[in-house]
Amino acid sequence: MGTPVALLGRPGQARERLREALGLAGAQVVLEDEPAAVDVQMLRDAEPVAVLVALEPSIEDALEALEPAFNMPGVTVIFDEAELTVRREGWEAQRWVRHLAAKLHGHADVLPPGTESEPSLQPEPGLTLAPQQHSDLQLDQHLEAAAHAFDSVPGDALFAHASVQEAAPVAAEKPGLTLGDSSTWGLVDEVAVVVRPRAEPDVAALSTGGLSLVDLEHSGSVTGAVLVVAGIGGPDAIRRLLAALPPEFPRAVLVRMTLDGGQYGNLVRQMGRVSALPVELGEAGQVVAPGKVYVLSDEVGVHQHAGALAFVAPADPAGLIAALPPADSAVLMLSGANEALVEASLALAEQGGWLAGQSTDGCYDPAAAARLARQGILTGDPAQLAQALAQRWPA
Repeated sequence: MGTPVALLGRPGQARERLREALGLAGAQVVLEDEPAAVDVQMLRDAEPVAVLVALEPSIEDALEALEPAFNMPGVTVIFDEAELTVRREGWEAQRWVRHLAAKLHGHADVLPPGTESEPSLQPEPGLTLAPQQHSDLQLDQHLEAAAHAFDSVPGDALFAHASVQEAAPVAAEKPGLTLGDSSTWGLVDEVAVVVRPRAEPDVAALSTGGLSLVDLEHSGSVTGAVLVVAGIGGPDAIRRLLAALPPEFPRAVLVRMTLDGGQYGNLVRQMGRVSALPVELGEAGQVVAPGKVYVLSDEVGVHQHAGALAFVAPADPAGLIAALPPADSAVLMLSGANEALVEASLALAEQGGWLAGQSTDGCYDPAAAARLARQGILTGDPAQLAQALAQRWPA
């Protein structure tokens, strides 16, 4: 009997694909229906170990009603975007099934078949040892005969000692050179030092016309933020990142992801279910507050104003990264992040910013993150990145 799983989603190809994936992952579907047709008690009576949801904007309200069932102890809730479910084919679909099986069965084996470690070979005895031959033979008489015949062996002229030649007569000693009186010797030549009198500076000649005082309003450092850039396959990665962040995380988290149709309000509600930090929609003119998550549309950017970060419109993606204070900010590039932002992110890192990307394992579109990895930038799964952020900015 497989792991009991409840499958929720609208009827269609996405739900059928998920049902097939559950079968391949060794799970048993104990409940399958639309979220609107299921209530909390039905989910509890089915006693699933996990709930797999084919996520679509049209079922957002129905999922909110099932929130108490999702929070039951021992229940794992897995969201998969219906659009991505339909797109997965071949090797990508097989890899997702392996990750699904790892989540359902609680192990970390996500490698394809054939990569198992083979037992190491141990050396075994080979041929039997040959019996000792002539072990009882007496050799003393042979050694004595060889010693008597040694003197009669002719010598080798090449190794004969050469006669000692007489040494050549030593040449008569010649008188040494005279170096003169050593008291006049020196290591360096004497150089005459010219001493010039030091003139007093003319204070009246100094110009102060180009000097000014620093504005006290901008003298303090600006509190930074964490910018999360994602695209296709990003919602699941963002959910896992926010779910792993501690509730007392002291920096603002800015989520920048392009959505077809601009359903950013739905994204705010999705992230609000899993995030311990409050999630809001960023609007132009609003000051960025630490300890909050802001979902940014394509029309909203960030700039520094009056010693703090604030939202502004219109927005330039590269300018959004450049507006962050480097020494106190971070950029995370998750699945589907725009590759055009890699250079701007690396420039921020060179100025002291913290930069990381999602690891390719389990990432639907790792193009941007893979470029970071080739540059030696840290990569990891969303939960690991959240842990690294918490260590970078402890509460």
